[in-house]
Amino acid sequence: MTTPETGEPRLRTPAHRVSPRAKLWWALRSALGTLVALVPQAGVAWFFPDFGRLMGVTGVLTVVLGVVHLLVVPRWRFALHRWEITDDAVHTLSGWLRLEWRIAPISRVQTVDTDRGPLQRLLGLSSVTVTTASSSGALTIDGLRADDAVALADRLTRATEHLGGDAT
Repeated sequence: MTTPETGEPRLRTPAHRVSPRAKLWWALRSALGTLVALVPQAGVAWFFPDFGRLMGVTGVLTVVLGVVHLLVVPRWRFALHRWEITDDAVHTLSGWLRLEWRIAPISRVQTVDTDRGPLQRLLGLSSVTVTTASSSGALTIDGLRADDAVALADRLTRATEHLGGDAT
């Protein structure tokens, strides 16, 4: 949608949600992050027994915060993350603590990339990154079904080819 006065894209909530499997992907990333934080604590407790009690306390805090993060953040992110491609623009809404609404006019799109890390491949997910001629950086849509990501990248590529120019 554009504003009647200027014809510029209007900030609005995008229409599409990411894949429900994104919740599991975010939860697994959270669990792995918690484990990575626990390894040095366990190492310090093992090699420096004098710090064992302190490392036990920090380990329990790490586990509690990790479990809370694992249970809350993936659901929260899923409830908030949205995306949409219109004839005029790419719309995204992402974040969980700090929300970021972004609109990139199709005419400003320079590159479209898909990315699939190991966990994403395991879950059949993918991310699409849309690089634009903007100082704000690229827009990324995480947690898409792999097939949807390929179709989205193809659609954006075709749309930008029809516009011509160099997106600057």
